[in-house]
Amino acid sequence: MAGLKIKKGDHVVVITGKEKGKTGEVLKVLPEDNRAIVKGVAMVRRHQRQTASQEGGIIAKEAPIDISNLAVEDPKDGKPTRVGYKFLKDGRKVRFARRSGEVIDG
Repeated sequence: MAGLKIKKGDHVVVITGKEKGKTGEVLKVLPEDNRAIVKGVAMVRRHQRQTASQEGGIIAKEAPIDISNLAVEDPKDGKPTRVGYKFLKDGRKVRFARRSGEVIDG
């Protein structure tokens, strides 16, 4: 399996499925399942038993969403973009938005 182009902390747009059009920050990436958990997207309600540290009841939390349904948000205009890699003059390898050419990290 190739490396994923989405990382924890990225701002992403859901491009297909029930949650299409929603945006959020990646909280966790699950590379073995090819999924990611995005803040505020794909909310599910779970029945939680009370423990010493946590209150019981019905809690809402994010469910994992398939990475193929996500696209990185362009830092310039907030629209979905593909991700490319390039080396800067100082030798660092960075990700950049193919749509605008803007560097995503670094």
